[in-house]
Amino acid sequence: MDEVSLNTDPVGDDDADGFEIEGDCGMSECIGQNGVIQGENPLPPAVGMEFESYEDVYYFYNCYAKEQGFGVRVSNTWYRKSKERYRGKLSCSSAGFKKKSEANRPRPETRTGCPAMVKFRLMENKRWRIIEVELEHNHLISPASGKFYKSHKHLGIGTKRALQLDAPEEVQKVRLFRTVIVDVEGNGTAEVSNGEFQNSDNQCNQLRLKEGDAQAIHNYFSHMQLVDPNFFYVVDLNEKGCLRNLFWTDARSRVAYGYFGDVVAIDTTCLTDKYEVPLVSFVGVNHHGQSVLLGCGLLAGETIESYAWLFRAWLTCMLGRPPQAIITDQCRNLQAAVVDVFPRASHCLCLSRIMQKVPEKLGGLYEYEAIRLALNSAVYYSLRPEEFEAAWEDMVHHHGIRDHIWLQTLYEDRKRWVPVYLKEIFLAGMFPTQPNEVVGSFFDGYLDRHTSLKEFLDKYDQALQANHQLEALADIDSRNAGFMLNSRCYFELQLAKLYTNDILRKFEREVEGMYSCFSTRQINIEGHIITYMVREQIEVEGNRETRDFEVFYNATEMEVLCICGLFNFRGYLCRHALSVLHQNGMEEIPPQYILSRWRKDIKRSHVLNHSSGGIDINNPVHRYDHLYKCIMQVVEEGRKSQDHFKDTVQALDEILSKLHVS
Repeated sequence: MDEVSLNTDPVGDDDADGFEIEGDCGMSECIGQNGVIQGENPLPPAVGMEFESYEDVYYFYNCYAKEQGFGVRVSNTWYRKSKERYRGKLSCSSAGFKKKSEANRPRPETRTGCPAMVKFRLMENKRWRIIEVELEHNHLISPASGKFYKSHKHLGIGTKRALQLDAPEEVQKVRLFRTVIVDVEGNGTAEVSNGEFQNSDNQCNQLRLKEGDAQAIHNYFSHMQLVDPNFFYVVDLNEKGCLRNLFWTDARSRVAYGYFGDVVAIDTTCLTDKYEVPLVSFVGVNHHGQSVLLGCGLLAGETIESYAWLFRAWLTCMLGRPPQAIITDQCRNLQAAVVDVFPRASHCLCLSRIMQKVPEKLGGLYEYEAIRLALNSAVYYSLRPEEFEAAWEDMVHHHGIRDHIWLQTLYEDRKRWVPVYLKEIFLAGMFPTQPNEVVGSFFDGYLDRHTSLKEFLDKYDQALQANHQLEALADIDSRNAGFMLNSRCYFELQLAKLYTNDILRKFEREVEGMYSCFSTRQINIEGHIITYMVREQIEVEGNRETRDFEVFYNATEMEVLCICGLFNFRGYLCRHALSVLHQNGMEEIPPQYILSRWRKDIKRSHVLNHSSGGIDINNPVHRYDHLYKCIMQVVEEGRKSQDHFKDTVQALDEILSKLHVS
């Protein structure tokens, strides 16, 4: 055994208080010269993060500490007999307590026994891995006080862009931001991506890149980091250092997730259908019901490990806030990864993707058309689980297809894709509940099966800009154009003042549908809850049928619930619930059914919110970053109207004139 510790306690006891280096501990000098961690630290330390050197761990934790507002000191360092360090512990500067002094005027106690710390050790791959983390402090911390700690005295913050140096050739140097890589077990590794991605024949362990692809990735990421300080990307390298998986997102997507991150669809079509670009995209819907991109990834294969890595990378970028509901394809590995990474989210399988596979999976069966109609009827028109179960049993028994493998798999997963089982989950219109409804890809028109990665990256910005333009036009339409109401219904008049026009048009169909509900009668009273039966004529496979819909109404709590479940599926009340409210003399929709995600009167920014606390005005990088973030907010306000634009241009001219004079 060649491992020894400079602590007085055994090696295994990391809590020993033996050999301690406090304050800046003579290490800041090395770190200042190295400057490995580039840019702001977007993440707190986490178990599994890996770094290239002991100093890198210290620098990373010290940057995080300065951002949070506490100091750092080295509590323990362990050495082998060869004098090589192999283990360390960094603590908050308030950790432990000072030794009692016999002096006449001892210094006052400033430590609190704070438990905040990170422990890390040297791994076989010669990287330093964080093995234990405690983030909670037992004292107040403030970002504004960070600059007063010794450990921050010589801290040199790196930058994501080239500084304006004296030598012109230095201006052209761009070093990409080193960020955290989450590995397949939810741990993390840190790697620098300099665009030198390699390729091999290992299909599940390495991205298949063609000539020019690696340079295209490098160029795009370099460009994005120059124009977007909050652009975020993560790379996953295999044991040979070759690119295996990749994730990226921009500031606008990160902001959008804060508004529309309740329901997220994970589109793996490109990966499962073997496109040239193995793209996985995270998509939500905005206040107009339009698709909004929340992040993208490239995966080497459809393994649980790759999916889990991507999901953890995305979740880390979104500050660990998982969505309430996730919609994915039926892939088993994908489902396993979702359960692992998002255990509390409601997981649904994309109904339109499943129904699109029906001709392929069942087309060769005898009486296929009859089977298809029976399946559609069971899936789309069952109002209660027992109705679906009976319809399914009748279908498989009548057509002798009980042993069909694909149908067996569908039945096992029925509670994740059949609408009758999903009525308790809010899905914001992202889950189709009618036949022939199809959920399209965010990149439709920009990416097909034969599009190369280089070509896709060239078109990527075009797709984003087209999406942003559609949103901007819809904003203008909702804000300025008067919505032509087809009726004078109180409910429609109410929402016309609040909701965007696109959502209003969808809600209008429910208002019109109230007139097809020709009978609304009370059938039961139990306490405060009254049960109504609303009768409506609906069209099923081209035939008109009369259906009864149960609606529960609680006048005391102003609650209304219809068995059709439209409110959770679409985000607005159905015609049956509106009929009951109308019959009870309600002239307005109760406030709990007015969702902020559809409102047009909420000001939504596209810029991440950054506070100015902790800005070091002596640091040119801090000055640049802070001014950039401020000016982006000015741009957001200036674009909103012609008057705002003119005022912004005038104000900027005045600022520039004043700066030139000074």
